[in-house]
Amino acid sequence: MSSDNRSYSSPPFFQLLGFFENNSAHFYISTPLFFLYFLSVVGNSLILYIIKTDNQLFEPMYRLLSMLAVTDLSITLSILPSVVCFLFFDLRNIHGYACFTQAYCIHSMATIGSTILVAMAFDRYIAICNPLRYASILHPMISKIRLTAIIRGVGIMLPLPFLLRRLQYCDHNKLYHAFCIHPDVMKLACSDISINIVYGLVVVLFTFVLDSLLILCSYLMILRAVLRIASNKGSLKALSTCVSHISVVLMFNIPLFSITLVHRYGKDAPPVVHVLMGLSYLCLPQVLNPLIYSMKTEMIQNSLYKLVRRKTLNEKHGDDLNTTNTIRTLTRGAE
Repeated sequence: MSSDNRSYSSPPFFQLLGFFENNSAHFYISTPLFFLYFLSVVGNSLILYIIKTDNQLFEPMYRLLSMLAVTDLSITLSILPSVVCFLFFDLRNIHGYACFTQAYCIHSMATIGSTILVAMAFDRYIAICNPLRYASILHPMISKIRLTAIIRGVGIMLPLPFLLRRLQYCDHNKLYHAFCIHPDVMKLACSDISINIVYGLVVVLFTFVLDSLLILCSYLMILRAVLRIASNKGSLKALSTCVSHISVVLMFNIPLFSITLVHRYGKDAPPVVHVLMGLSYLCLPQVLNPLIYSMKTEMIQNSLYKLVRRKTLNEKHGDDLNTTNTIRTLTRGAE
């Protein structure tokens, strides 16, 4: 590639260096990393299947949880192709258009997930502070919440691929990841990236920071309502319904703010820091969310238990039926 600052008629190929400068280290990380992605796909798919097939999980809380599972699954599937191609087939080049599309999918899905977390905080606020009107308030709002989350995520991130496309890329085209995200790609440009920086800052402020403040306000009002409950047992029971959501919010926001700070203030940090922050942001929440809700939500636990029990009984019934058919065949042969 040319080292001058001319613009290209089409975006260049980017070279994915992976997660570590030492290529031999990728051999050791490939299996555990692929296992984490496998857990993400299986865990979120299982949550979706349980909520869809169990008629008892009809409350808005579980419909919001299914939306979150779809979002987590979408983020994983957006990242997985390039990671698999890199780790298992040593395909290191990705075209600019594919890179920009992947970055758009990742960031738009993350914005949709943030919106859903706000809706889940509102759900817990209504469930605790106005339980008698819980169903009447939230059931009609579920479709509107889904549509709002999609429009918000798609609309806010729509300029992202075009802003990346307008930049001029020169001879430096190496990404210290096996996937593309906006902060890393824009730093490869040899032209002015001030518009991209301002856009990224505005997106962070008016999506993730704003959403975090709304979630914080919701839980302050929840805490205020819980403190008015006379019995300690009632207070603990009310707060226990929020544990899963609080855990998911922390798992989402802590890596997000960490990677934002690293990109903006840790320019001299070694590449491995950026790699680890990126993995924690785009891997851990998608893996842990199904586990958190499976362990902390009693209804999900019961549904999972019934699913496993039903499968075991079906297998046992099938074995008994095969044994009976075998006995009948042998008996007929003897006759």
